[in-house]
Amino acid sequence: MAIDEKVPARPIDFEEDVIQRRPVTTQTGLGSADPTSPTPGVLANDDNIVFTTVSNLVNWARSRSPWPLGYGLACCAIEMMAASMSHHDTARFGMEVFRSSPRQADVMIVAGTVTHKMAPRLRRLYEQMPEPKWVIAMGNCASSGGEFWDSYATLQGVDTIVPVDVYVAGCPPRPEALLEGLLRLREKIAKGG
Repeated sequence: MAIDEKVPARPIDFEEDVIQRRPVTTQTGLGSADPTSPTPGVLANDDNIVFTTVSNLVNWARSRSPWPLGYGLACCAIEMMAASMSHHDTARFGMEVFRSSPRQADVMIVAGTVTHKMAPRLRRLYEQMPEPKWVIAMGNCASSGGEFWDSYATLQGVDTIVPVDVYVAGCPPRPEALLEGLLRLREKIAKGG
């Protein structure tokens, strides 16, 4: 073939030239169908089209940015504070800052021993939070009274005054346990709970 000789033009075959030459990748949604979808109702295929409902999309967005109201009452509060420091970094999960007002929060983390005297105040803060709202009971004292279970002043679990979504066990639980509880809460929120 000479330099000035042109190659004969042929019509483009879509099936052979485009579809067969598409690169296959292992990234989700780019080269092959998803084996499992992280959020129910959301499907991504190789055409990069997502089918979902508005409620699933809103639940997914809510699960990625929980705004906590820190309600630290005892030694568990120190572990809750440690979870938000740079070593554990709850900012990875969208929890940048603990809110000081219940009107700006959607997750209440009850960390520590709740007494009967403190129970009405906790309930009032819970009622001031906007819907939807979730509660994490952090530590044995918040879950069931802990080592103070036989005291006349201790509430036998915070679930007697507010509905609890996730229980984090331990006395006090490590920051990693709180992060695991936050991940469980994210799963629950994404499923619409």
